[in-house]
Amino acid sequence: MKKQIAEFIGTFTLVLLGCGAAVIAGDLIGYAGISFAFGLALIGMAYGIGPVSGCHINPAVSLGAVAAGRMSMGEAISYIIAQVAGAIVAALVLLMIAGGTEAYSVAENGLGQNGWGAGYGGEYNMMAALVFEIVATFLFMVVILGSTGANAPAGFAGLAIGLALVVIHLVGINVTGVSVNPARSIGPALFAGSTALSQLWLFIVAPIIGAVAAGMLFRTGLLDGE
Repeated sequence: MKKQIAEFIGTFTLVLLGCGAAVIAGDLIGYAGISFAFGLALIGMAYGIGPVSGCHINPAVSLGAVAAGRMSMGEAISYIIAQVAGAIVAALVLLMIAGGTEAYSVAENGLGQNGWGAGYGGEYNMMAALVFEIVATFLFMVVILGSTGANAPAGFAGLAIGLALVVIHLVGINVTGVSVNPARSIGPALFAGSTALSQLWLFIVAPIIGAVAAGMLFRTGLLDGE
């Protein structure tokens, strides 16, 4: 149960602080600030709960670990339930905080939800969003599995993974808002309205495809360190 509680707290933190940066401070800190908010939140949790659960805080990462042979499916399912619950509670808390001013409206200002197409970010089409999310999650999972492998330098995984998430956001915020994490997408979408919910499938399917592909690659041994 300790692992699941850690995953709940970690995912809660990532969604509250990452999406919170976009919703509450986005006009002040811009895309770069939002990118670092997500990455630094992950770095903090990597060292805070990593020794307990490994700090997946992402259903795609847990399924990628299964594909790599580093986790059982049963344990992954328990992680995913905790992660999604943490993201939903975080989105609700963020909605309560953001709603503390009359200047905020979830319909107009959103809740940090992911999306694509007309009226969202750079108005990239669905194919661009799908390709970005698959490729970005694949690369993210490569960093995760590589930096936590048996031959990786000890103590640096959290930093490497967090900085990778920063870079992914710097590139992709204008495309999809960056998911690479189904839980991070599910939480805000539940409160953000019909468009976010109708597009949610992509932010569940694409990250899982990318992470599982990376996990399968590692399972072959092609990326094992010497």
